[in-house]
Amino acid sequence: MTQRMIPEPTLRRLPKYHHLLLELRKQGVTSVSCTRIGDSLGLLPVQVRKDLQYTGIIGRPKVGYELRELLEKIEEFLGWNNTSDAFLVGAGNLGSALLGYNKFEQFGLSIVAAFDADSRKVGTQIHGKQVLPLEKLPSLVQQMGVHIGIITTPAESAQEVADLLVAGGVRAIWNFAPVTLTIPADIVVQNEDLYHSLAALSSKLARNLHSSRRTHGDGYDERPEIRESVRNSGAEPEEACAAGADRAGETR
Repeated sequence: MTQRMIPEPTLRRLPKYHHLLLELRKQGVTSVSCTRIGDSLGLLPVQVRKDLQYTGIIGRPKVGYELRELLEKIEEFLGWNNTSDAFLVGAGNLGSALLGYNKFEQFGLSIVAAFDADSRKVGTQIHGKQVLPLEKLPSLVQQMGVHIGIITTPAESAQEVADLLVAGGVRAIWNFAPVTLTIPADIVVQNEDLYHSLAALSSKLARNLHSSRRTHGDGYDERPEIRESVRNSGAEPEEACAAGADRAGETR
């Protein structure tokens, strides 16, 4: 079964399984079942079993999987057991944060240098990583055999950066810029659209708040102490909230 045949949802669940297994290992657990994994993550055991089958591991009836072996299989499947060097382009706030995230190497990614078009940043270091001029990007990608490029530039610069990475010979691009890149078909691209995620979060929050107002009314306050005050005094919710706020501000 090839990597290209793996469903995207499965690829996104495997790291969750890995994180859970690490926590279980800390607790001294040596074997784990699909039922236990599913219960911990809110998934059906049959879904967990299907996902794990892609790694090639075979469980034992009524026992499950040997935890150490399952961890190794997931890491091998995801390529986390072989560290890949990467170049990051765009040493702004987001790029700096990624440069400082030291857990990437635990998952097979080593950001060895950053690049930027801003001459004020070139020659500096961010979290111990050198910031180099953008024009050197293609030649250094080729010289060092770097396979992964990370783009954290503004949208208007992202395509130019992607072209430089491809010209140098990268095989994969992790794109944080809010733009769709035009990339050769043989280059792997993973887009992280923060704006899309924020829009989804905001939409879900709006629906949740709307549903809450329909259920409880605009003046309803769910805090137990406020509800008790309303029942005892007969005051309106707004008046009770004000009274609660006054009490909270008293010096003790």
